[in-house]
Amino acid sequence: MTAADHVSKLLETCARRSYVLRVLRHHDLPSISMNDVFRMTLLAKLLYCVSSWSGFCSAVDRNRLDAFIRRCKRLRYSSDDIPTVAKMFENADSALFSRVIRNDKHVLQHYLPDRCEVQYNLRPRQHYKQLISKTTELNNRDYIVRMLYKDAY
Repeated sequence: MTAADHVSKLLETCARRSYVLRVLRHHDLPSISMNDVFRMTLLAKLLYCVSSWSGFCSAVDRNRLDAFIRRCKRLRYSSDDIPTVAKMFENADSALFSRVIRNDKHVLQHYLPDRCEVQYNLRPRQHYKQLISKTTELNNRDYIVRMLYKDAY
């Protein structure tokens, strides 16, 4: 399954779930509650395990996801304060990576290379792990490699 297939199935599922929001709006659910239901159902579905597949999404896939969120805003299922899909992906990646770095017992910790000693007075980095060499384009889309090289330059 490619990322495009995953996004298609994800949008199909979310479109089916949006029927519930349409029914709730028809029964005059307050907008604050509608926003909460949107975040707990559709947005949670869109962001579930996003760090594992977001690196493989193309710009077309991200545009399709953004279009779905814009449609939800237009139908008043959600408030206007929801960021773009790219920003949500970045926030989820950063939150997971900070949890991995802080917790030595985290499941993903053993995928990170050992710490390296910094001998120079450089600007502070998000981590002090050794950088993994990038070998292929597929390797660049991997979560661990993306996060190790984030803001490295």
